[in-house]
Amino acid sequence: MTAGTSARLGTWTVLAGRTSATFTVRNFGFRVVHGSIPVSLGSVRVSADGVVGVEAALDLDKIDTGNAKRDADLRKPGLLAIDAQPVLTFAADRVDEGPDGWSVEGTLGARGESCPLTVTATGPEDNGDGTWRVLAAAVFDRRAIGLRAPRFLIGREITIALDVVLAPPG
Repeated sequence: MTAGTSARLGTWTVLAGRTSATFTVRNFGFRVVHGSIPVSLGSVRVSADGVVGVEAALDLDKIDTGNAKRDADLRKPGLLAIDAQPVLTFAADRVDEGPDGWSVEGTLGARGESCPLTVTATGPEDNGDGTWRVLAAAVFDRRAIGLRAPRFLIGREITIALDVVLAPPG
């Protein structure tokens, strides 16, 4: 939230029901698989110095790729190990504003593993109802969270896109 916006100080809450997280990954080397993961919670902390922290959790238990067999395969211990670790997390305490948006540096957690992740974001945009919208994206190598599979089956790079709606501090 830029110096030019009238962002209230405090913790902005992600409205999970109005926020979406989608991903894409190559499958069999040529086909792109699209999927979604519900956002279960999140927050953005704003201080007098600007945005100082971001946290989010996504519900892997409800991952949806549009293919029930593939979704069941993703639950397996060798892939996402969803039964043992049903939540994907992101936490950041470094947020830098640049000319084209925000760079959010944090840690992605899944499968009991974690890796650094840089998320780029644009916005915020006032929705006119007291909430704000932020668009964000990131790309990471699945091997960084221990997701091992032959490259011809699952591509190495996973792209995540977020359309986030934030409610102001109470």
